[in-house]
Amino acid sequence: MTPTAAQHPAPSSIDYEELGRRLRAYRIGTSMLAEEVAAQLGISRAALYRMEQGKIVKIETLERLAEVLGTSMPSLLGVEVEYYPTALGFLERVRQIEENAERIVAHFEPISLLLASDGYLDYLRTMLMESSPATESGRDPHREEVDGIINLLRERKATFSSRHPNIVSLIGLRELERFLETGLVGTLSLDESVRQQRILAARTEIERIATLMENAPMNTQIALVEEAMPATSFQLLTTPQRTTLAVSPFRLGEMPSIRNGIATITAAPEAVRLYEAMARRLWQESLKGKTGAAQLRKLLKRTRDPISSTPGGMP
Repeated sequence: MTPTAAQHPAPSSIDYEELGRRLRAYRIGTSMLAEEVAAQLGISRAALYRMEQGKIVKIETLERLAEVLGTSMPSLLGVEVEYYPTALGFLERVRQIEENAERIVAHFEPISLLLASDGYLDYLRTMLMESSPATESGRDPHREEVDGIINLLRERKATFSSRHPNIVSLIGLRELERFLETGLVGTLSLDESVRQQRILAARTEIERIATLMENAPMNTQIALVEEAMPATSFQLLTTPQRTTLAVSPFRLGEMPSIRNGIATITAAPEAVRLYEAMARRLWQESLKGKTGAAQLRKLLKRTRDPISSTPGGMP
């Protein structure tokens, strides 16, 4: 008996494992629990989890999922561009891709969180809370979102530390100058003593970057770019399968912003090629190694140290 198409269906071109990861990222981005999404679809929570684990999804279910999650079928399928209106959903998707990345080329403002000190995330959480709008009662309605972002960033740093993928970090000198002047703050309406402590924390991060440039760890390359950097941060994430471009308007440095903007993720060859070309040019024109570290130390020297400049402080 000759097998029929129904008995042996043609293999699908859909990568269901990647589809499941995108489903999870979009769900997390909406801050919806699995049971809430499942209830709207009329399925069990277990069935939704199976979808997020890469099990086959019916087209009609996928269409309803896209509507519930506020996205489109092409974005869920990853055939064009994935759009993320929330920092939480975007960071979850980046975390997923980074799990298999062998090489990361990145520009963050002011520095890559993967290379920041362990204490930076504690300051970032404080900055995000300071920059969040509060209700009349004084309670911040976005505390859960902030906690989710910090937890995702801790996971990313832990994965980076354990896997040691190669990272090329492009850092703007102009952005670092502003970073040192402003400090690790989420608002400018802080007591002067607090401001000085936050400026000192920023100096600590710059010292760390200078030390990394001097020591040049095997998997870390840092480029100090003297010209103005792109207004948005970007990452080129290379896995064994493809190179993916992630572009984000969300700021996770001083005066952070996680509320307004649309982040995008795509593996479209043209977009990847253009960003790779820009990254190569920025790298070629940058300061590296001990030369770059010396430039950072000059910057630290000519920028006010809040401790030594305080009356009674060390000369």
